[in-house]
This record gives sequence, C-alpha cells and structure tokens, in this order.
Amino acid sequence: MGKLIYLDNAATTRTAPEVVEQMLPYFSELYGNPSSIYDFAAKSKEAVMKARGQIADVLGANKEDIYFTAGGTESDNWALKAAFEAYKDKGNHIITTKIEHHAILHTCEYLEKQRHARVTYLDVDENGIIRLEDLEKAITPETIIISVMFANNEIGSIQPIKEIGMIAKEHGILFHTDAVQAFCQVPIDVNECNIDMLSSSAHKINGPKGIGFLYIRKGVKNRSFIHGGAQERKRRAGTENVPGIVGYGAAAQRAAASMEERTKKECELRDYLIGRIMNEIPYVKLNGHPQKRLPNNVNVSFQFVEGESLLLMLDSYGICASSGSACTSGSLDPSHVLMAIGLPHEIAHGSLRMTLSEETTKDDLDFTVDKLKDIVQNLRNMSPLYEDFIKKANA
Repeated sequence: MGKLIYLDNAATTRTAPEVVEQMLPYFSELYGNPSSIYDFAAKSKEAVMKARGQIADVLGANKEDIYFTAGGTESDNWALKAAFEAYKDKGNHIITTKIEHHAILHTCEYLEKQRHARVTYLDVDENGIIRLEDLEKAITPETIIISVMFANNEIGSIQPIKEIGMIAKEHGILFHTDAVQAFCQVPIDVNECNIDMLSSSAHKINGPKGIGFLYIRKGVKNRSFIHGGAQERKRRAGTENVPGIVGYGAAAQRAAASMEERTKKECELRDYLIGRIMNEIPYVKLNGHPQKRLPNNVNVSFQFVEGESLLLMLDSYGICASSGSACTSGSLDPSHVLMAIGLPHEIAHGSLRMTLSEETTKDDLDFTVDKLKDIVQNLRNMSPLYEDFIKKANA
C-alpha cells in the first residue's frame, strides 16, 4: 500500500500540529487544577477562560455561555435531558427529525420511555431538508424543545437554521442544534439564528478527541447534567480537561481564521469529485442537497454494489472512506438517513461517504475515482442482480 488517502474527515480529523503544540505544556508543565486557588493553578484557569473566549468568538456568543463537555454526544444528551427536566412544567413535547445523529434519536427514545416525553420526528424531503410548514404544524402548546441538526453528518445537507430559529422564537420554544459537522465549516451566529443551545466536538475541526462544548444562551433554564463539584458554573461537575480545552480553543481559532479560503477549496474539490463520479460511473445517485451541503461532503450510492465490500477494496489501496456515521459502523442495517430520504434498501446498502479536508488534493481524488471505477465494475460483475439488469436492458 502506498500513500494514505484519508477521505473520512466527518468521522474524525488529524489533530493539527500547532494545536498539539499549544496543548503540550498543560500535560506536564502547567498541570495545575483550575479549581485550586494558588497562582500555579490560576494559569490553567486562565487557559480555560481563553479557550472559552476563542470558541465564543466564532459563534458571536458570550464566553460565559460556553460549557465544556467530553464531546458532541454528551452535549446532545445534556441539551435534551436537562432542558426537558427544566421545562417539564410547561409541557413534554419535543420536535426533532428522522435524520438526526443517534445521540439525539436515542436520547429522545430514552425520554419517551423513561420520562413520558412525546416526540415528533419530522420527515425530510429527498434532499434531506425539513419542510418548514411541517415544523409549524407539529408545534403544540406543550412543545418545549425543537432540536434540528445544522448539517447532516452522512449526506451533508444544511437545514434552514435561521428560519427554524425564527419559528422557535415566535412560539417561545427552545431551539437546539447539533452543529458537530457544521461548526467552523459554515458561518454560525447564534444570535442571528436564534439558537438557544448548540453542540459541537473538537475532533471534527483538527482538535483533540474527548472534548466538546454545549452553548447555552443566558436565561435558558438547563439543569446540571453531572453532579459533584462546582465546575462549569455548577452545571457540569468534574475536573476540567485543560489540555483538551486548550486544544479546542486553538483548533476553533485556527479553523475560523481559515474557513473562507479552506471551504472554497473544499467546495471546488467536492464538486470536481462529484462530477467525475456522476459522469464516469453509471447507475449512481448523489445523496443530499446538490448545493445546500457541507463544503467537504460527498455521499453517493452505487446500484448493484454492497457498501462494505466497496470500503474494504478501497482500503486495500490506502483509501479511507465510510458508508455513513462512524458511530454506527458495526450495524448491518441500512442508514436511517438514506432510508429517510427515500432510498430503497438495496441502493442504500451501496452508499459511500467521502469527506475532504484542507489536505486533500486533486491528485488524491483522481486516484480515488480511478480505483473506484474499477472496484464498482468488478463488484457489479459478481452481482446476479446486475447480470439480470443488463440482460433485461439488452433484451
């Protein structure tokens, strides 16, 4: 195997060297506990506050509204569970979508079973976008939370977040968005979009794993999620992961500074990759909105091909990709996202997600497509379904 071609940046990204460099002192030199009162520990506390400000600046938020967590999954759980408890006197109705990450879907299922929540799961159109009229119709006097992801982790479609936020505000309903894939990939202003809570994770933007944040707008009632000490303004107990927090702040600042130039390049490469695949490989479908999608996301389905075999054969050439969310890679079921946009099982099983980065080159994509053409044809040649299809087409 020659060069590694990494096209799975929606699963995780390489931690940037300059981010690692800023983290290192807080492992072995400035290792004080931010909650201690002596001067040595104050340096750690200052680093945490600096990172809080770096992240808040990206969102147009107040740094006091940024709460550090262990990642996007914890942030999603916190947003829904704690807010549901805080507002249960008003109602028990949650509105979300059928294409959310399982961190949201499974949390909603828990609240339904254990806390008697009523959850409406909105349908999406063939591009993975909700219909605003469906959202309006779903709202009841008991609706307390609307949770709609900013951009989908599998197909990359970007939701009309500003319009959703306006609807939520007009009805006096909390609006939470899972922005794990969107943070620093598209501009986000929590005030302009009327976002009350927002989840994110550092390892999606060249930061370290195991650190995320939940933005909670001032005035939003949100109960403590982890009980113990007074960390994170008594809402999330536990000694802070100072190196991780420092790394997240550095990664956010770095990604925000490069966002315009970086995403322009990613869009160009994304569209180039889509163009080659659609023009050179027959019986293929692009999944997700053709324009309103993340700059780095390409998701396609190949008819008469099984996705796992496709991934294994790409891996033999040093090409890393996925069939969907890394969090469900062990599942044999077709993607719930692809099913929600109307794909039949046999086509959903042949899906391939490729997500680019600032390090991706045109040569990488040319090599990938050249290998992909051969792999798809070889797999189809072994498919009885493809053989029957060709016979009927030539009859």
